[in-house]
Amino acid sequence: MQHWLVKSEPDKYAWADLVRDGRTMWDGVRNYQARNNMQQMQPGDLVLYYHSVSEKAIVGIAKVDKAAYPDPTVDDGKWVVVDLVPFRAFKEPVTLEQIKKDTRLENIALLRQSRLSVMPLRAEEFDILLALGN
Repeated sequence: MQHWLVKSEPDKYAWADLVRDGRTMWDGVRNYQARNNMQQMQPGDLVLYYHSVSEKAIVGIAKVDKAAYPDPTVDDGKWVVVDLVPFRAFKEPVTLEQIKKDTRLENIALLRQSRLSVMPLRAEEFDILLALGN
């Protein structure tokens, strides 16, 4: 199993929206590196859900329910989507400030490639973030 982090603006599609909907097609990714990351996602992989822009915090855990398939919202075939389902909310959001202060997370992609919307996490990073949120 692999671990991931996806970013969404809470006013566009918040964690609460995913919980309400029960599943979502994760679309709109138009960055090649993020797309390549999505192509590696497999059903059962755990995904940290990060509210970007205003909140800047990890708020929950989703699961990949369906591996990458062509994005039906575009015609060119270059882009993919995955299906995500909610797994569980964090008891406490893990803020970007907390992440920046934790030296064990100094190499996390969230800090090194802050504009990337879909990124892999090492198992150790995932476990640290999970502990901070529960």
